[in-house]
Amino acid sequence: MKILMVLTSHDRLGDTGHKTGFWLEEFAAPYYVFKDAGAQLWLASPKGGQPPLDPKSDAPDAQTAATVRFNEDAEALSALATTHRLKDVVDEQFDAVFFPGGHGPLWDLAEDADAIRLIEQTFSAGKPVAAVCHGPAVFRHTRGALGEPLVKDKRVTGFSNEEEAAVGLSEVVPFSLEDVLKKNGARYERGPLWQSYVVTDGMLVTGQNPASSEAAAEDVLRLLR
Repeated sequence: MKILMVLTSHDRLGDTGHKTGFWLEEFAAPYYVFKDAGAQLWLASPKGGQPPLDPKSDAPDAQTAATVRFNEDAEALSALATTHRLKDVVDEQFDAVFFPGGHGPLWDLAEDADAIRLIEQTFSAGKPVAAVCHGPAVFRHTRGALGEPLVKDKRVTGFSNEEEAAVGLSEVVPFSLEDVLKKNGARYERGPLWQSYVVTDGMLVTGQNPASSEAAAEDVLRLLR
């Protein structure tokens, strides 16, 4: 079982002067779900090397059992520091692809030609594609076999407009994730704010927010089994 996790390389939160990147829980929780199941994990990012971590996700009030485990795991820290360049692995064969969120993907992965190609070829091969929180931004430009948006008529979730407003970034992000998914014809769903909510439609798995990361990874494993 070979799983690719793709992280952002973008570290600037618009014009705010603040840093962003990937959200630690959204990487760490799925990482250990997959690792503990015996998966061979590959990590990639558009630029390769160390992906930028959203500093807020490493704050004391954002810690979970998975993030604590990760920060004490030398092997995992080393793997994260040496991610492959996405363009170098896009044609490798993987059993599933997983996109953690954080605000970074709104700027780079949503527009990345290699990420788009990876998703389209993985999905067309009948293999799971998963994304959590802002990770579903990667479906902004992806297309299905008939040239229509990949998410058209599919049940999906992702970081909601209400959650974006709650963190005060509605006017900072380059686009509303919820609005883009709906514009692409997806049947967008959401659960309560900050609570785990995962939607699986065929081989497409999406999670609403950081709390959904572990459950989304578990759904990927169920599909692979």
